[in-house]
Amino acid sequence: PQIANLVIYQFIKFSERLAMSKEQFLKEKQKAGETYAGLMLGQNGEQDYHLFILPGEAENVTWSKAKEWAKKVGGDLPTRREQRVLFANAKDEFKPDWYWSGEVNASNSASAWYQRFLNGYQNYYDRYYSLRARAVRRLVIE
Repeated sequence: PQIANLVIYQFIKFSERLAMSKEQFLKEKQKAGETYAGLMLGQNGEQDYHLFILPGEAENVTWSKAKEWAKKVGGDLPTRREQRVLFANAKDEFKPDWYWSGEVNASNSASAWYQRFLNGYQNYYDRYYSLRARAVRRLVIE
């Protein structure tokens, strides 16, 4: 009976975790100043994860400086795929301007990808151009 009660208790706790409301999830997982941007489905065997926008913004920075800044504030520059989700789910968190992604252009390593948050357009610039940057945090779903 004690083992059965323990199994039932563990099952109930597991079920409660699965049924956690969005409000409860954000209360537990969202850090001060962050904005929840959505769920990212893992690709190529990667795990799914939640995406948060960190507070603050870097202005008029080269790609290298943008990456340094993102690390300094505890995050990373978003991928191109993440930027599309940011545009869809959190466009109002961005100025209608160009923001660096964390991705180098595979066909020309002297350039990196950016996204314009006015219209979602993505392209690449030489990495020495100065654009804006926002940092993101990823929370893997286990």
